[in-house]
Amino acid sequence: MRLVVAEKPSVAQSIATVLGANSRKDGYLEGTDVLVSWCVGHLVELSPADVYDERYGKWRFEDLPILPEPWKYQVPKDKQKQFKILKSLMGETRVTEIVCATDAGREGELIFRLVYRQAGCQKPVRRLWISSMEDQAISEGFRKLRPSQEYDLLYQSALCRAQADWLIGINATRLFSVLYRQTLNVGRVMSPTLSMIVDRWSAIQDFRSEPFYTVVLKLPGFEAASEKLKIKAEAEKLLIECQGKSAAVTEVRTQEKAEKPPKLYDLTTLQREANRLLGYTAQQTLDYAQSLYEKKLITYPRTDSRYLTADMAKSTADVIQSALFLLPENVAKGYSTDLKQLLDDSKVSDHHAIIPTHALKENILESLPKGEQELLKLLAIRLITAAGEVHRYLETTVALDCSGQRYTAKGKTILQSGWKSVEEDYRSTLATRKSEKKTEVPLPRLEKDQRFDSVSVRLDEGKTTPPKPFTEDTLLSAMENAGLEDLPEDAERKGLGTPATRAGILEKLIKTELVERRGDKKLKTLQPTHMGVALATILPEQIKSPQMTAEWEEKLKRIEKGQLSPEIFMAEISQHLKDLVRTYRAVSEAPGELALNPESIGLCPRCGDQVLEGERRFFCQNKTCTFALWKENRFFKDKKKVLTREVAAALLQEGSILMKNLYSPKTQKTYDARIIMEDTGGKYVNFRLEFSPGETKDKHKTSTKSKERMEKS
Repeated sequence: MRLVVAEKPSVAQSIATVLGANSRKDGYLEGTDVLVSWCVGHLVELSPADVYDERYGKWRFEDLPILPEPWKYQVPKDKQKQFKILKSLMGETRVTEIVCATDAGREGELIFRLVYRQAGCQKPVRRLWISSMEDQAISEGFRKLRPSQEYDLLYQSALCRAQADWLIGINATRLFSVLYRQTLNVGRVMSPTLSMIVDRWSAIQDFRSEPFYTVVLKLPGFEAASEKLKIKAEAEKLLIECQGKSAAVTEVRTQEKAEKPPKLYDLTTLQREANRLLGYTAQQTLDYAQSLYEKKLITYPRTDSRYLTADMAKSTADVIQSALFLLPENVAKGYSTDLKQLLDDSKVSDHHAIIPTHALKENILESLPKGEQELLKLLAIRLITAAGEVHRYLETTVALDCSGQRYTAKGKTILQSGWKSVEEDYRSTLATRKSEKKTEVPLPRLEKDQRFDSVSVRLDEGKTTPPKPFTEDTLLSAMENAGLEDLPEDAERKGLGTPATRAGILEKLIKTELVERRGDKKLKTLQPTHMGVALATILPEQIKSPQMTAEWEEKLKRIEKGQLSPEIFMAEISQHLKDLVRTYRAVSEAPGELALNPESIGLCPRCGDQVLEGERRFFCQNKTCTFALWKENRFFKDKKKVLTREVAAALLQEGSILMKNLYSPKTQKTYDARIIMEDTGGKYVNFRLEFSPGETKDKHKTSTKSKERMEKS
């Protein structure tokens, strides 16, 4: 009997239906000669640090780096029942073969292998490797089961990734949390991603806009513009020189151009487009795509390929025909396709590009939740456009002379709409999206030496604009290219993370409050929080460098290809952490604190250095100075007040602050008084109350000279 292990119950059900395993049991399905069960995601995970040694339960610098040998694994409490079911099934004498049917990728391979290993199973394993959940694809996959050994390198790469993430996450998080006395989340991919967001934010903050000026000739049927000028007086001089004068055409250049259809989607480009056009987050897109895959409506989503294999030509043509119902009749009629541009076996590794399946029908589309419906439509439109004919047009560039100054204009005349007819029709249905490009209109017929008399002229003023903040679209592109810009389309990319993991990394940055989404409902930008800026500022280059992390990602790919030993990679990670801890050993003896806000609130009364805001206190940035104002202290707490940023700033500047409605525990009444700060020069600061003339002690039951020591909360 064969045991098939899927990744999720829904996938197990689809496989069981095809294999005839229709008898439902507790945690599995049974057929005549097959059992089908599932993992529910990661059933087995790397054990936490304190499992190796109880002392790791506390975070201490002297315990770093933590380098487990050998590695230990555990089953989370909420998943122990399903693990026991799988372990029992694997151990049954009637089971002679196991089929790994988890998702066909690195993570799916790891999920199964860890369960198989933890269960102590040694029975032969074969691999189901499919790119679609359609019944036909499942049946075909079971006819072509592959030996599990073919995926040993994939498993080793996945295990190295998990162990490297554990090592860097555990050690770097503890290191910087101990140094800066608060929990700081640091990750192998998360920290470089945060660094890119902070760098972009800093560039925007530092940007200084400058004006520029353009002189525009207003001519019959078109306009021509001068080059951009930085000095207004020069532009005004041109304006005066050309006003009412004649202009002559000095050059007419016409060139036929072609714009190729876009490529099919891989996961990253799908997430980018869905964010830009539909406003979906990367995680939403991944969730919708996974659901559509499990509903047999699209092919496997976690792919990095944008091509199909040659043997898919016939089936893809059928899918395109079935998807034409999405187009208006005038667009669909006579729309020509060329499938050859979609096919390239050399550019498909584990999985081909994401496309709809044969199940795509109009009635199916209408039955889906809106998010899935819109994503499926986006995928179908991309398949149609990617197979379309090229977009051909004439681009005309004209140069004119007016009073010795060159002016230029461009125009575009469409010869063949091709794939753009579908694209433009689809974009027109997205009413909430603004036009992304200024439409170029045709120029009138012009000839060299043609003259225009008494031209009208105007002066346009503009300003240089700062870099745009990241959206999820542009951040995913930056992650794919490790922060490098303007890479050629076919250049080798060493990115941060993988298509399948980038959405989760971004969500973790949001969840840990290092980054936040801002802006309108449809298209939000990604901005670092004060904590995110502060963390990126103190992290060393070897932790936050996108290029270094991308190099590690490339080495994981080399492990997968058998070009690098897992032992060498893990030794490099371990040495990296040893060097990192050694670098900060001296710093650990004089720990600092992370500023929530990089702006100073005032000057330290002891040493004159800047005072910054931390999570629990306001502190002097001079590490040799012990001055601090604790946010929650007994003096203010007894009076039902909090030492806020504003109060602390006033105390530093004036030495005192008038506060109203202070609470008296003795009389249970409120009163107004001036709080005066008196620095002792020691660990704590003293405060006293001072009342204005006319106020009596009896009324307030408080001595005007009493001192109360500020105590650490």
